[in-house]
Amino acid sequence: MDAKTGTEPRRAKVVGINHVALEVGDIDEALAFYGRIFEFTLRSRSESMAFIDLGDQFINLTRASGHDGVEARHFGLVVDDRSGVRALAEQAGARLLDGPFLDFLDPWGNRIEVVDYANVQFSKTPAVLRGMGLELGKNDKALRELAAKGMA
Repeated sequence: MDAKTGTEPRRAKVVGINHVALEVGDIDEALAFYGRIFEFTLRSRSESMAFIDLGDQFINLTRASGHDGVEARHFGLVVDDRSGVRALAEQAGARLLDGPFLDFLDPWGNRIEVVDYANVQFSKTPAVLRGMGLELGKNDKALRELAAKGMA
């Protein structure tokens, strides 16, 4: 319930999956393994992470480590409007996680990251958006990311 208006926040409509994060034992070994099977573009990497582009989506390989029961593996859901998601997740019994993103654990321990369509490079064609009953746009940062890939 919203304290200001006394109403329930509107439920966000899921637009798609932005990314999947997998835990691996070793980043180099994981890149070598997946590289033997798939042709891919490596967006970036560090000692503990690598990002493999899938067009406007991605796979995040994260080196596994102790997590106090909260694993790094998760999937990122893209929604039309995430403004009410935090309150609704809490009300539904989700465990909200600290950090820069809107991440929560469902009652079974699955980690979900929720991102707003306007903020990420993930895109649906105008026809798909129409079919979903949505009129959504992108912010400048997301448009720059798409343009850098020739997808704007």
